[in-house]
This record gives sequence, C-alpha cells and structure tokens, in this order.
Amino acid sequence: MEAGIDDVGIGILFGLADWRFEILALMQHIRHLEARFGVGPHTISVPRLEPAIGCDIAASPPHAVSDIDFRKIVAILRLAVPYTGIIMSTRETPNIRRETFALGVSQISAGSRTNPGGYAEAEANPALSSQFQLGDHRALDEVVRDVASMGYVPSFCTGCYRLGRTGQDFMDLAKPGAIKLHCDPNALSTFTEYLEDYAGPETRSVGEALVGSTLDNMDARQREISQALVRKVKGGKRDVFV
Repeated sequence: MEAGIDDVGIGILFGLADWRFEILALMQHIRHLEARFGVGPHTISVPRLEPAIGCDIAASPPHAVSDIDFRKIVAILRLAVPYTGIIMSTRETPNIRRETFALGVSQISAGSRTNPGGYAEAEANPALSSQFQLGDHRALDEVVRDVASMGYVPSFCTGCYRLGRTGQDFMDLAKPGAIKLHCDPNALSTFTEYLEDYAGPETRSVGEALVGSTLDNMDARQREISQALVRKVKGGKRDVFV
C-alpha cells in the first residue's frame, strides 16, 4: 500500500497456530491498515491447511480447525468486519460451503485446479501433482446451479475494479452498505450473461426463475436499473455494469 496499491485482500492459512490467536492477529492487522491508510481489506480469505503429497504437517496440522470452529471463524469475521468480502475456496466440501453462506461467506471459487498447468492440460491423475487436496470437485455449472437453488444470485461482476472503485472509494460505499446499489444490478446482469452463454439447460431454468423472483423483490428504482441491464444482455450486449 505504501507503493500505491490501494486495494488489498488478507487472510490466514488456518491449522498452523491456534485459530483464536490467528483471528486476534488478523483483527490487529485490519486495525493497523485502517489507522495507517484509512482503508481496510477488500476481502478476507479463510483457507484451512489441507493434505498434500510429501508434506507431513499438511496431513496432520499442529492446530487443526474443526468444522464447528470453522463456522465460528466465518461468523466472527462477518460480525467484526461487515464491509469485507469473505472468500471460501474449493478446499472445503460442498456441504461446508453451503452452510457458511448463511454465516457470512460472500465469494467462492469453483472448478479449481491446484496442479501446474491444470487448466490447460488433461492429466491422468492430477492429485499426484496438486499442491493440496480439494474438497469440492464439482464443475462450475453444478456449483452455480447449487448456489442459485439456495436463493443466492451468483455474481461474476468485476465492475468495481473496472471502474476504479477500489481503496478509499470502495470503502466509502462498502462501509455504509451503499455498494449494494451497484452489486445487485451487476450481479443480475453478469449472472444473466452466464445463463445465456454458458449454463446447461437445468441451470438456466433455475437461474432464470431466480432472476425473475429477485427482480420482483427489488424496490422500484433498483428494479428499473437491473431490468435495463438484463434487457441489454438478453439483447446481445455483454460486459454491462453500473
């Protein structure tokens, strides 16, 4: 940040030390960023140490975090840093990922590979060269359908980064909750773009129903903005956001 990078994410690899100490240290890190730069973290990641070939400590972490404590960690972070996105990776199982949405997770990955060249090459046994074991092996479309089935709108938005809403500009919107005025319309437009271009038939059916019900539950102004973006996407335009 001293070099001019105004937007940062932070996180902890849980399992190396007592998670209670780690959380307190993370809070002090955030406190320092706020005091020194006036800007807290855009995101917080919460990976747990997972088994990896040739790494004894990964197979038996010195301070393993139970599923119950892991849920507590997510809830604590959401209460303590309400303006920050909480990221959960495919290290975790589908069930844990589903449950932690309700506790505060706002961003997940899907279809991840941890082996070198994994996205470009079909390897017979990628587990042999992977950095660590994954807990969620589902394809992107299945994850998107699952998220939508729970009533959450999968968003592929990068509007804030594209428009320079980072650092202090982002915090000014995120801390009072005003970022929702951008996130909700952009979520619907990018989700619609995914449904139009990439989704399988079942996912598209679930997704279109969710888009419709979400629009119905918006206030008049938000609905007008969102509908305009969705119409543009359905009309063939791409990469539209506010």
